[in-house]
Amino acid sequence: MPSRGRHVTMLTEGTYPHVHGGVSTWCDQLVRGMPDVTFEILALTGSGREPVTWELPPNIARHTAFPLWGHPRGPAAPRRARRSPRGRDRRRFLAAYEHVLLALLDPDAGHDLAPGLYELAALARDGRLTPALRSEAALRSLMWIWTMPHLPTRAARPTVDDALTATDLLEHALRPLGARIADGSVAHAVSSGLATLPALAAQHFEGVPFLLTEHGIYLRERYLGYRTETQRWPVKALMLAFYRELNSLGYRQADLITPCNQYNRRWEERGGAPADRIRTVYNGVDPARFPEAGPEPAVPTLSWCGRIDPIKDLETLLRAYAINRAELPELRLRLFGPVPAGNEDYRTRLEKLAAELGVADGVTFEGRVSDVPSAYAAGSVVMLSSISEGFPFSLIEAMSCGRATVSTDVGGVREAVGDTGVVVPPREPAVMAAAVSALLRDGARRAELGRRARQRVIDEFTLHRSVDGFRRIYRELAAPTGPATPAEPPLRVSIPSPRRLAARVPEGTPA
Repeated sequence: MPSRGRHVTMLTEGTYPHVHGGVSTWCDQLVRGMPDVTFEILALTGSGREPVTWELPPNIARHTAFPLWGHPRGPAAPRRARRSPRGRDRRRFLAAYEHVLLALLDPDAGHDLAPGLYELAALARDGRLTPALRSEAALRSLMWIWTMPHLPTRAARPTVDDALTATDLLEHALRPLGARIADGSVAHAVSSGLATLPALAAQHFEGVPFLLTEHGIYLRERYLGYRTETQRWPVKALMLAFYRELNSLGYRQADLITPCNQYNRRWEERGGAPADRIRTVYNGVDPARFPEAGPEPAVPTLSWCGRIDPIKDLETLLRAYAINRAELPELRLRLFGPVPAGNEDYRTRLEKLAAELGVADGVTFEGRVSDVPSAYAAGSVVMLSSISEGFPFSLIEAMSCGRATVSTDVGGVREAVGDTGVVVPPREPAVMAAAVSALLRDGARRAELGRRARQRVIDEFTLHRSVDGFRRIYRELAAPTGPATPAEPPLRVSIPSPRRLAARVPEGTPA
C-alpha cells in the first residue's frame, strides 16, 4: 500500500534513539515535527541491548534495535536453511562474494559492487549469509583475491589471521542486509554507510523509495577512525574499500539525497551522486526555544556543548584554552555534554591533558544538561573545535542564543556562521587562542556578532523551514509517479566466475 508520505522507516546507526547528540536531536525534531506521519525506527546498534535514551513520541509505531555484534539477528528460518550453502547455491554465493571482493580491492578493473551485494542481501534475508561468510570456502576466496599478482595487498603478505579478522568485520558490517523495511514506507537513511544497506535492499527487491540524508561525512570519519585501529594493512584496505564503495553505491542509487549543507553536496557529487537528485535542506532550530541568552557571565568563560568524543577534538580546545589562560588567569572553560558509552577513556585522557597543561582548576566537565540554552548562556564565547561536522546544532543553537562563536572550518560550519562569528582552521590551537583573545578584548564586537548571529538563524535556519522541507520530500517520493517498480533479482544466471576473469591477468601485470 502506498504511504503517500505518511509512513517512514528511519534508519539510524549508533544514534537515535539510543544516544544524545546532533544527529539524534535532528531525528527527534523531525519525528515530533510531523505528528501526522507514522515513523518506524530501525536503529543499528552494537549489542541491541542499548537503552533508549529519548522519550519516543506517539507517532513512532515501532522501534527495532538491530545489533551489529552479538548473536546474529535474522528471520526465523529452519536450522537447515541457516547452514552454509551447498552445491549450486554454494557456487552462486562464492561467485557473488568474489565479485564483491574484486569490486572492493580492484575497482579499476570495472567490477561493480551492486550485483554481488544484492545477491548477498538475498542470502541475508534468508538467514544464510553469516554461515556462508564464515565458511572455509569464503576464507579461501579472500586469501586468493588478496594475493592476486596485480593487487598491492599481495606485497603485505596477508595471513590467515588477517583473513579471519577481515571476515569477522565484514560479516558484522553486512548484517543489516537482512533487516526488512515495512511495506508502503519511504526508507530514510539518516547517514551514509551501514544504514543504507536495508534501504538499498528494499529499493532493489520491493521498489521502496530510498532517501539519504548526510550530516557528517561518513566516509571521511571512517578514514579518520581507522588511523588508530590496530589491524594490519590488508584488513584496513579491505574495510575502507568496503565503506568507500558502499558510500558511492548509496550516492548513485538513492532516489533523493538531502545534504544539510553545500559542503556535503560537493562531496556527494564527487562521490558519484547525480546532481539532479541532490537537494540541500539545512538543519533548523526553534528561536523561541533558544532565546537570547542575556548578559554574559561575570567571570570570562568559554563554553562548549556536545558529546565527549574524539571527533570533537577537545584536545585542541584545551590547548587553546591553556594559551588564553596564561594571558587571562581568571578565564574558565565549561564543557557541557554526556560521555557516550565507550568514550570513558577519552574523557580520562582529556582530564590528564588539562592537568599536564596546568589548567585543570579552570576546566569543568558539566555532564549532560536538560536546559541546553543555559549551557550557551554560561559562556562569553561559545566554542566548536571539531575535526568533522555536518551542520552542527550546537553552533546554530548558540547563534540563536545570541552568543559570539569561534568554530573550526569543517563541514558546513562556514555556511552556518557566515559573517556572524569567527572561523579558524581545525587542529591549530594557537590560531584558535588568538581568535578567542581578540573577542574577549572587544565586548562591543562580541555583542554585535551575537545579535547578527541570532538574526541569521531567524532568517535562514528555523526548525519550521527544515521540517516542512522534509514533509514535502516524503510526499514527493511516495507519489505514484515516484520510484519505479521493483527490479528483478540479479545473479541467477548471468554472473560469470571471477576466477575465470582473473585467469586472464598475466602473472607480471603491475598494480
